[in-house]
Amino acid sequence: MELLFCGMRSHTSCIDGEQSLQFFRLATCGQDCQIKIWVVPLSHILGFELKYKSTLSGHCAPILACAFSHNGQLLVSGSVDKSVIVYDINTENILHTLTQHTRYVTTCAFAPNILLLATGSMDKTVNIWQFDLEMLCQARSTEDQLKPFTEDWSEDDVSTWLCTQELKDLVGVFKMNNIDGKELLNLTKESLADDLKIESLGLRSKVLRKIEELRTQVKTLSSEIPDEFICPITRELMQDPVIASDGYSYEKEAMENWISKKKRTSPMTNLVLPSVVLIPNRTLKMAIDRWLETHKK
Repeated sequence: MELLFCGMRSHTSCIDGEQSLQFFRLATCGQDCQIKIWVVPLSHILGFELKYKSTLSGHCAPILACAFSHNGQLLVSGSVDKSVIVYDINTENILHTLTQHTRYVTTCAFAPNILLLATGSMDKTVNIWQFDLEMLCQARSTEDQLKPFTEDWSEDDVSTWLCTQELKDLVGVFKMNNIDGKELLNLTKESLADDLKIESLGLRSKVLRKIEELRTQVKTLSSEIPDEFICPITRELMQDPVIASDGYSYEKEAMENWISKKKRTSPMTNLVLPSVVLIPNRTLKMAIDRWLETHKK
């Protein structure tokens, strides 16, 4: 299968302008109606190393062209399905689907210094589009939509948080290292320098200050959780509470694991459970959801 591709060289810069990490991000597209994203870290010793990262979907016909924006924040693709799709490259979400062309979209390109997009089609037209970066940022998940507990954040949630903290230049580094909420809270000055290769002391200090703020919020929020919302097994806030035959409520997954490993005894009484049937505790679930809503920022 013949693939068309486009590449964009991007890097994470320190506050003082020194280069802390450099890598290529490569996008390939073709007859399978998908876009493949590849990361190519640069090493002065080892040279190039190609790593598959993810797959973007959205088109229903072969993709004929794709291109990165000048700042590396957007990826656009044109397809036989006559549409143009604009992706947020950090969250990999679809921001816009443009359907003004009436025949195959054969080419697309961004201007080198501003967010202007040109798309060409077999309908013999060239369309010019202008994007407002602030508007595009608002189309992403905002900080208000982040889960209250940082430990539950996905990699995309971490990317959103970085953008809200004016650290969007680090999104690529964090995504490449699969940093989710739990990993974020465990980062140290050593891991930022040695694992994430953030060389600037000032930038590392800023990231650590932001992470410490998150840790403080987590401790504060955890101390406020009502006891009845905490699973007796995991000692964490329940997300899917169920009632066991001993009359107590537990996190569903934790209780299922307990039953399979602990010979069907009650975690609270240590007596044999009359039944292994678990009943969803919808009343408790609604109470937990309401509590979470009131504790969102």
